[in-house]
Amino acid sequence: MSAYDEIARLYDPWSVSVTEDVGFYVDLAKEAGTVVELGVGTGRIAVPTAGSGVPVIGVDSSRGMLEVCAEAVAAAGVAKLVDLRLGDLADPPVPERVPLVTCPFRAYLHLHTDEERLGALAAARRVLVPGGRLAFDVFAPGADDVADTHGRWLEREPGIFERAEWDTERRRLTLSVRGSDDATTMELAWLSPEEWRGLIEQSGFEVVGHYGWFDRRPYRGGEDSIWIAERPAG
Repeated sequence: MSAYDEIARLYDPWSVSVTEDVGFYVDLAKEAGTVVELGVGTGRIAVPTAGSGVPVIGVDSSRGMLEVCAEAVAAAGVAKLVDLRLGDLADPPVPERVPLVTCPFRAYLHLHTDEERLGALAAARRVLVPGGRLAFDVFAPGADDVADTHGRWLEREPGIFERAEWDTERRRLTLSVRGSDDATTMELAWLSPEEWRGLIEQSGFEVVGHYGWFDRRPYRGGEDSIWIAERPAG
């Protein structure tokens, strides 16, 4: 059972203010023509992607999130363009080969070891055609963020609270989310950008873009790291 099953109906109101990445991923999908989205969730990005005319294969390990996504897809009138599948990052059920794989909203932080990360990156590579691209975003917290949020319940959205427990030695974040009826706790793990680059290249990708934000500004340090990696054509 996924930690997200417990908050599948809470997820959209919890993440309603997260919009800065949507255009980035939709534009990539429009350039590619079709996309596999890993960690599709409730369709926050998949629905507008399909709305732009791009077919989406959406994979998620949470049945609850996929149920909400299916409702959103139907409500938007794009059901013919969205194929939802239950699966995880390490072994997505996608025999097709596509020009673009995305893993938005820091989903790779659910991987806790380099072995898991390399397995997920290799799985994404297998789904891509030669010359195809993987795009994802991650973060590494700054000291100010840790100090401001550690061990405190903060109201993220009206009636929705989250609590961050940071273990900077182990580089783990225990994140709890609760609303009036639903609650869950999950553990995330982060790396430095240098470590991510090493894993990406070890997995047989070439880094073709590393940005500090979704407007593609160059990465010059900071918490957020946005990556585009290409499977070489040779």
